[in-house]
Amino acid sequence: MRGADLVATALSNAGVKVIFTLSGNQIMPIFDACIDVGIRLIHTRHEGAAVYMAEAYSQLTGEVGIALVTAAPGFASGLGPLYMARMSETPIVLLSGDSPLSKDDKGAFQELDQITISTTLTKLSLRPQHAENLALDIAMAMRVAASGRPGPVHVALPFDLLNADVSDASLPSPQDFAPEVTRPGGDALRSILDTVTAAERPVILTGPLQNRTRARGLLEKLADALDAPVIPMESPRGLKDPCLGDFASVLSKADVIVSLGKNIDYATGFGLPPAMSTNCKFFVVDPETDVLERARRAFGTRMTLGHRADADATAQALAEMGKNRTKRTAWRAEMAAAIAVRPVEPVEAGDGPMRPAVLCAAVQRLLDAVADPILIVDGGEFGQWAQAFVSAKTRIINGPSGAIGGTLCYAVAAKIARPDATVVVLMGDGTVGFHFAEFETAHRYGTDFIAVIGHDARWNAEYQIQLREYGADRLNECELNPTRYDLAAAGFGCHGEHVTNPADLDAALKRANESGLPVCFVAEIEGLPAPSASGH
Repeated sequence: MRGADLVATALSNAGVKVIFTLSGNQIMPIFDACIDVGIRLIHTRHEGAAVYMAEAYSQLTGEVGIALVTAAPGFASGLGPLYMARMSETPIVLLSGDSPLSKDDKGAFQELDQITISTTLTKLSLRPQHAENLALDIAMAMRVAASGRPGPVHVALPFDLLNADVSDASLPSPQDFAPEVTRPGGDALRSILDTVTAAERPVILTGPLQNRTRARGLLEKLADALDAPVIPMESPRGLKDPCLGDFASVLSKADVIVSLGKNIDYATGFGLPPAMSTNCKFFVVDPETDVLERARRAFGTRMTLGHRADADATAQALAEMGKNRTKRTAWRAEMAAAIAVRPVEPVEAGDGPMRPAVLCAAVQRLLDAVADPILIVDGGEFGQWAQAFVSAKTRIINGPSGAIGGTLCYAVAAKIARPDATVVVLMGDGTVGFHFAEFETAHRYGTDFIAVIGHDARWNAEYQIQLREYGADRLNECELNPTRYDLAAAGFGCHGEHVTNPADLDAALKRANESGLPVCFVAEIEGLPAPSASGH
């Protein structure tokens, strides 16, 4: 048994079935070892795509996502998505090849201090030193990734350790892989319950880990148990998230706010007025002491409780203990109505390109007609229209990092995770260019998603900033060509659609859904600013 076999066996014993990867010299022993343990490799066209796919796969399965890239330049190409996974609180492990330990400081091929580089982006970065401990190192990486506030872990695998003889090495036990859970104390739970019960307008905030897709019904159970609105916040636009409508104006009325794992940061107005009332009581539960300390600085004497515990465990405990002894129907209805506010949009076709909301309405009709829809939405201005006007029970967005460009990769991973689902991803024409070659990956693996591209021939988010801040005579280098992306995707073997007339949307989406192929669906839209969170 080689070190590579030990790594593959440990991953297999942990339940890993899929690794997202791009090949390279130093990781070929692991490619070989995966054959014997039955782990499937999804071979991408860019290292960053592999990490994005691991992130989406984790969010949809609840498992730790695994990405595998080669050393130095391959590792460097996969770095950006580590930040995205850290911000979206997604447990992934990035395995990277590395130069041999025995050649350290001798100028080995692609020698690089990867650990120093990745440390600020991860929960843990390590470079194993002993081949016989490789399986234990893998177990530790997966455990840390899933514990507390989940996030990315990086393991650099020296080439000589992967090829070393480890026939006498022992394998980790199932407990070695199990995440550590910090459970809430009984006094803290009772304090939260008593205060929420006595409040008139309580609100529960959660972070991206407890969004509606990943929490799997827990938020609804918690809301009913406490008779209080439970609001997950995962958009980089925070209180200005178009998906939350007029939420910000109603949040300011809250007399008690319980934060379960939600960072008190720019997304919550830093906890200051006018976002949150000076008369409000705050309860903050978080697994990280620095987040609790930040909340104490933000809230001062308004902070009634700061308690170190896992947000998931606390939400589950509160849901089980809550008795719904109150009648806050009006408050919950007011909050729901505020969140539902959207700009009034014309549904009929007008002159020129179609409005983004018209395209979104057609996509919603498709999602409503299928049995198992998965909605994936990127950022940018068109992404905000999509997040505001399109919904599905299962949803992944670009997350708190504010990054764009990863959602085409998310769509591939979604079909790997749930092959029978109807996966629809919406993005702008700027965004699709980041990882357009993954259409070839999608075709190679038969992942038949529909990528809907709102084509306004510009980097519209930045265009709107320039227009708003500097004026129409100061627009500078945000235009794109009117490219036929559908034809480019067809060159990869995918199905293409190009729509300019709103009357053709439904028929084109039907053809796309019935094609059985990955679809590049391009609709020419008017380049409008994102819908306002206030509905105006």
